[in-house]
Amino acid sequence: MPIWDEDHETMARGELQALQLERLRRTVAHCYESVPFYRAALDERGVAPGDIGSLSDLARLPFTTKDDVRTSYPYGLFAVPLEEVVEVHSSSGTTGTPVVGGYTRADLDTWAELVARFASAAGVVPADVAQVAFGYGMFTGGFGLHYGLQRIGALVVPQSAGNTARQIQFMQDFGTTVLICTPSYALHLGEAVEKAGVRDRLRLRLGLFGAEACSDALRTRIEERWGISATDNYGLTEVIGPGVAGECERKDGMHLAEDHFLVEVLDPQSGAPVADGEVGELVVTSLTKECSPVLRYRTRDLSRITRERCPCGRTTARMHKVIGRTDDMFIISGVNVFPSTIESVLLGIDGLEPYYEIVLERKGALDTFTVRVEVTEELFNGWLDDLVAYERRISETLRSALLVRPGVKLVEAGSLARSEGKVRRVIDQRPPD
Repeated sequence: MPIWDEDHETMARGELQALQLERLRRTVAHCYESVPFYRAALDERGVAPGDIGSLSDLARLPFTTKDDVRTSYPYGLFAVPLEEVVEVHSSSGTTGTPVVGGYTRADLDTWAELVARFASAAGVVPADVAQVAFGYGMFTGGFGLHYGLQRIGALVVPQSAGNTARQIQFMQDFGTTVLICTPSYALHLGEAVEKAGVRDRLRLRLGLFGAEACSDALRTRIEERWGISATDNYGLTEVIGPGVAGECERKDGMHLAEDHFLVEVLDPQSGAPVADGEVGELVVTSLTKECSPVLRYRTRDLSRITRERCPCGRTTARMHKVIGRTDDMFIISGVNVFPSTIESVLLGIDGLEPYYEIVLERKGALDTFTVRVEVTEELFNGWLDDLVAYERRISETLRSALLVRPGVKLVEAGSLARSEGKVRRVIDQRPPD
């Protein structure tokens, strides 16, 4: 496939680093001059914009956290006058004050280019019909993918999230070839297509899935159910939305847009950098954002980075799938447990459907958890004794991977809630401390 922005996606490392340093200096100066929060934070650390002489000076800059963004709600981190802002987006705010990102016209142009970059790498071409099943409200996914797909020249069907029957109807009527949604909704939609018996009437060939973690096992289930090629992409509202990174057709890590973002991988506790290939927290500094630039934003996402050149020809570093978040990890008997690990194990066991939930409870002074997972209709209709033995086997398989034993409850296919947006996997029923 042709590379969308060959000049920047195939830059020599030395040339890229020179561009990053130039843009980092400009960004630090922009933050210092225009955002009181950053001016105070830089002054506290004794760092002036002119002190940035190399990329290693990035470590001298202050971190930005989600709490910083929330306490600055709504415009406290904006670096331009409101008359220059043409669009805002925000997180849902379901766990607190929403985080807000703003966009100038130049920011929207950058956003469209970045999404076009990863969508093109995934295989999208001007002849495609792309159906966007992300929400078109304050969530960045719908508009971000819309702008980028239009930039490529694809025909965009802005269906938005939900209304599964209408999604399927439009896929048939408009000849949709590319589907954009969350991985969990792709599973649900595929299930609905099979029940409707219309899969042979669809032209779908690609899926661009984001906004949720997606294990390799889950991706395989989606590809098998749809008969398509599915790719991951990565972004955050606080940084720009989708467009920070995305997979090429080789699906061996997501190419980072390093000309627009400096990405560090740090130890979550100490803040020290980890070596390439080791897991740590992603910390992102924007290099070209005008309205709401961020310095060293702590994403809470855990991943690893490789700088080995990809056979596709792109020279940018690649981040691997997010294995979890520092805030969705839970601790049982002193063991760190990530929902993504549970998902990978479950999807490798025959007889289980790709729908599950994790229920956290407290019994006495001890935290426990139970995994509720759907089984195929054939298995559920078997003898009760067989199901009990199967639950024990699954529990033991999970214990081997997690080093702590969960309870397992098998439930009938179709009994767990389906999500048309971001799926909620962990249900915490523990009393507040």
